[in-house]
Amino acid sequence: MKRTRFIASSQVTEQLQQVLRHFDLIVGTEEEFHIAGGSTDTLTALRRVRQLTQAVLVCKRGALGCSVFEGNIADDWSQVKIHSGVRVDVLNVLGAGDAFMSGLLRGYLNDESWEQACRYANACGALVVSRHGCAPAMPTKKELDDYLAREQSITRPDKDPRLNHLHRVTTRKQHWPELCVFAFDHRKQLVDIANEVGASESAIPPLKMLLLEGARQAALEAGLQNNSGILADTTFGQQALNDVTGQGWWIGRPVEMPGSYPLKLEHGDIGSQLVSWPQEHVVKCLVFYHPLDAESVRLEQEALIDEVYRACCQSGHDLLLEVILPRDAADQNEQYYPQIVERFYQLGILPDWWKLPPLSPDRWREISQHIEHYDPECRGILILGLDAPESELKSGFAAAADMPWVKGFAVGRTIFGEPSRQWLGGQLNDEQLIATVKQKYRMLIDYWREYRPAR
Repeated sequence: MKRTRFIASSQVTEQLQQVLRHFDLIVGTEEEFHIAGGSTDTLTALRRVRQLTQAVLVCKRGALGCSVFEGNIADDWSQVKIHSGVRVDVLNVLGAGDAFMSGLLRGYLNDESWEQACRYANACGALVVSRHGCAPAMPTKKELDDYLAREQSITRPDKDPRLNHLHRVTTRKQHWPELCVFAFDHRKQLVDIANEVGASESAIPPLKMLLLEGARQAALEAGLQNNSGILADTTFGQQALNDVTGQGWWIGRPVEMPGSYPLKLEHGDIGSQLVSWPQEHVVKCLVFYHPLDAESVRLEQEALIDEVYRACCQSGHDLLLEVILPRDAADQNEQYYPQIVERFYQLGILPDWWKLPPLSPDRWREISQHIEHYDPECRGILILGLDAPESELKSGFAAAADMPWVKGFAVGRTIFGEPSRQWLGGQLNDEQLIATVKQKYRMLIDYWREYRPAR
């Protein structure tokens, strides 16, 4: 069945014509000008509209592009300039008009030429119709400018990796200039502690609720103001996740099988998992990786990380990629970390966050250069703890003090390790555990801010 977009109505035409004089700019399709002008001949309709208003008229002409009429209307189309549209494969027309208008207004409101305004408008419309979506498909300024710089070579914007990445990272809802994250997503470590002190694994979920309370109190006391976060798991920390979701905290959740090397995912297919995740939850994936790994191990891990990254791109979740050199690797030189970061970028894996161990200023500078080259829209780096003493972490914070890409820390066992052991062993009560955890978390926040004052 042919779809009808225009039905003549003298009553509608009369009502529209009564208000045309109030506008400075009128934008419509040929069919919309037909109803406004009372004629199915577009130029005749435009001439009638011109008799009623001095507004600039912009007529959208589908795949041809659009035309702008600032004065009198020409007698035939050969005398009318067409601002040509962009050739793309159309997947969905919903939202095309809104997108066109957004681009046109960018040029119009910034006093740019009509040539440039129409270029924006046509490109915005092309980007939206080439995607499956309406409002979520609208391009951002950075995305639009990148597209315009390459428009002739992109017939399928929905398949262009750079455009898709820009669309993903420039439509983020919340920004985190600083993050002080309490990581208690540990599973195996807490099971081991429970076994060592003779406690039941059933004590771990309530333990994690107490850790969350300590985190809340420390964040409030330190005035983190929405720059606080947690890493928590679903195995023992689901209630903590439920409790903090929607409260403005940064929330990360692990997907890796604890201690797996090569990397394995804990709950199976990553795409199936993310369907039920709240959008604000960040996918945290820890990989033990070394450039000198056996090729089979390295390729297996890279393929799985790529799968996780692609799933995050589809679902809209942020990805935090945590990288640690394998414990049993003979060569633990920190020089490998910049190489690893660059390797993942070269594979087309662009995590929103990196989580890396404390490094020297030279290594941080190398990593920063890779981020700036491959993904300047990266959210940044968080320093991990590896159960290091507070003094070592303080030195690590100092080494990263002048590195803008390092946004904070995500530390766990340094804060909760010994207090949890004592609580599980019956040596601390709930209030004492909360107080101890709060004090340790607050100490790390203070250390961080000693070298990186609150922004």
